[in-house]
Amino acid sequence: MFLKTIAPEEAQGEIAEIYRHELDKYGFVMDATRCMTTRPDLMPLVEHFIAALRDNFSLGLRGWRLITLIAAKEIPSTYCSHVYSKALAAEFGKDKVMAIQRDFRTAGLDAKDVAMLAYAQKVARNASEVNEADIADLRAVGFTDHEICDIALCASFRCFLSRLFDSLGAQTEPFFVDDDEGFRKAMTVGRPLREMA
Repeated sequence: MFLKTIAPEEAQGEIAEIYRHELDKYGFVMDATRCMTTRPDLMPLVEHFIAALRDNFSLGLRGWRLITLIAAKEIPSTYCSHVYSKALAAEFGKDKVMAIQRDFRTAGLDAKDVAMLAYAQKVARNASEVNEADIADLRAVGFTDHEICDIALCASFRCFLSRLFDSLGAQTEPFFVDDDEGFRKAMTVGRPLREMA
């Protein structure tokens, strides 16, 4: 981390509650969470917003993770790529996740998933290039306007978060880094991983 953040033993109030949740889940507090505590007044607001987006996401946790994986590659965010590929690997297996990350159009996904990820990729890469034809393509495979908005929200908010994490020096924790060298290299799309003992 490049800036001073609140250590777990120093946390109070809402920040302590957020930390406790991560300690219970992982046994540590993620750098991604700690980096926001340089602005302790805003950190709980951001965390609540993330939770509201994710918990009410119309395309489910699977959709959230797939969109994030593709957006992370475009940003590029090594941190988010490793975190979300770990979760997806538990569902799909590592080979499938690498195929999706390499080229989701040829990874055996259905037409709806491909359309969703093509839109998310465009949002993350250069949202100014999105046009009405892109929206028509999404509607043609069955997405509602609510769902299309959710795809855009997920991809756009990932751009904000990933760039914040990188700009403040957050590092991927060993917990999220796979032992398989090929998988690890494929998911290291931006900042190199720190040396791990």
